[in-house]
Amino acid sequence: MTFFLSQDVTLGTKLLEVIYIIMGLITFYTGIKNVLDKENPSRLGTGVFWCTLGIVLAFGRWIPSAVNGVLIILMTVPAILRKVKIGKIESLTEEYTDKKYRDIGMKIFIPALSIGVFAILFAIFLPDLGAIVGVGAGIAVSIIILMFLSRENRPAVFLRDSERLLSTVGPLSMLPMLLASLGAVFTEAGVGDVIAGLVGGFIPKGNVNVGIVVFAIGMAVFTMIMGNAFAAITVMTVGIGAPFVLNYGADPAAIGMLALTCGFCGTLCTPMAANFNVVPVAMLDMKDRFGVIKCQLVPAALIFIFHIFYMILLK
Repeated sequence: MTFFLSQDVTLGTKLLEVIYIIMGLITFYTGIKNVLDKENPSRLGTGVFWCTLGIVLAFGRWIPSAVNGVLIILMTVPAILRKVKIGKIESLTEEYTDKKYRDIGMKIFIPALSIGVFAILFAIFLPDLGAIVGVGAGIAVSIIILMFLSRENRPAVFLRDSERLLSTVGPLSMLPMLLASLGAVFTEAGVGDVIAGLVGGFIPKGNVNVGIVVFAIGMAVFTMIMGNAFAAITVMTVGIGAPFVLNYGADPAAIGMLALTCGFCGTLCTPMAANFNVVPVAMLDMKDRFGVIKCQLVPAALIFIFHIFYMILLK
């Protein structure tokens, strides 16, 4: 409890820790629910995965780093062995869904929109708290709105639906966090400096246009490898963006913003971006595992080409 009493910790950090605790408890509930579910074909493996993840999310700050590492390794074992399964899911009938749509209609999008709105408001007007805390606040507001929209939306409903979504997505829900962590590890290990040494041999010194092209391609490719543009931009900026583009007077705001969206073009083309390209396949029970990616390849290529010309224009 010293964390909450310390004067050296900002309010934003405290609120963020509360959000992680809530996330951890929901994840832990997912594990317990699957352990008790007799229809789950792998109760033990599923329970170990979700409960271990819940412990790390909720209490990882107070657990020694070595113990956290052991828990994370333990968590990966059931996932590697494909022992994380989905149990009994209570599906809503088509008649019930149609009835709720007639009752609520397009107002159902208001709660979803509130999450993004609060994230933006917090990022602009409350930067000390941060956008992630804004997302948490938006989720709380959306829950309240949903409870007003329908009396059936009690707290237990949100808990059950959270468990259902986590169980449906499975271990893939961890991929964005793991890839973001990998980006931090790569940066700390000096991968950006290694990349700078490799590309320095064929980028003409002082040729910003070529540097922009290589920077954009590097962002897209590295994002496809890591599945996360936010993880890729740090490494690529250190390795290519700063030494071959920004150091020659290019606008850092424009180049940085567009380089990030170049990475998003890579996001559209990789199964490593699980939350974009794999989760929809699982949720919609699509037969073609790469169906989402195939639909996005051409738009991603066109947007990527436009970005390169736009970066050169704004440099």
